[in-house]
Amino acid sequence: MSSTRRPGRARWMVWAGVSIVGAAALSAMAQDGATPETPPPTLSGDQLGLWTLFRQSFDLFTVLLILGSIAAVALIVRNILEVRTGVIMPAKRTGRLIDLIEHGRIDDARSLVKRDDSFVGSVIRSAMRESGRGKAAMREAAELAASDQSARWFRKIELLNIIGNLGPLVGLAGTVWGMIIAFASLGAADGQAGPADLSLGISKALFHTLLGLMLAIPCLLTFGIYRGIVDRICTRAMVESARLVELLPVGEPKKDA
Repeated sequence: MSSTRRPGRARWMVWAGVSIVGAAALSAMAQDGATPETPPPTLSGDQLGLWTLFRQSFDLFTVLLILGSIAAVALIVRNILEVRTGVIMPAKRTGRLIDLIEHGRIDDARSLVKRDDSFVGSVIRSAMRESGRGKAAMREAAELAASDQSARWFRKIELLNIIGNLGPLVGLAGTVWGMIIAFASLGAADGQAGPADLSLGISKALFHTLLGLMLAIPCLLTFGIYRGIVDRICTRAMVESARLVELLPVGEPKKDA
């Protein structure tokens, strides 16, 4: 039950974040549209900060980057909880399965893998189903199951790679938009715009770049770390599974296998 509830809570948190950020974006846009002639306030150096820059630069690109950050945090938390040895290759169940197969207790091993969805358990279950077709068929079934399990765990971290690569691109789009605003202000003033007139567009441009980098760096760093973790655990599980498949006897599988 816990595995089915956790994704629901994650989706609810993401949608709540979307609603809050979207409402803030609409409010900011409405305020901007109500007083278009009001120039941006001039701030001294000690008044500038991330929150001030955030409020000045809040627009569609900022919303997209914030939503990406919310999704990234949810994915990182999910990886911390799920992508680990205790889930992919739990020591207790794997050790029990190894002990049963090495001692020739195949019926007990078959009963164990029926309710075991770990990497090794899934591979051995697939091999046992093909035991009536010979050792070559068992090896082939085990290889397919191992490939499927490896792909399953790599897919869990791949979204971090996608978000990490899209973040700077969205930030770059916001940077271009900010420069367009700056040059539009310059054109509207017949080339006589002062620093105060250009400050809003330039701050938007640079702040979008900052947000894109702040989104990309943790995503790509986490993806790199967990890619190594998944590769190490899955390789170890494949080696152990291949060894156990060679110990399995060839014969007619039972119907409940």
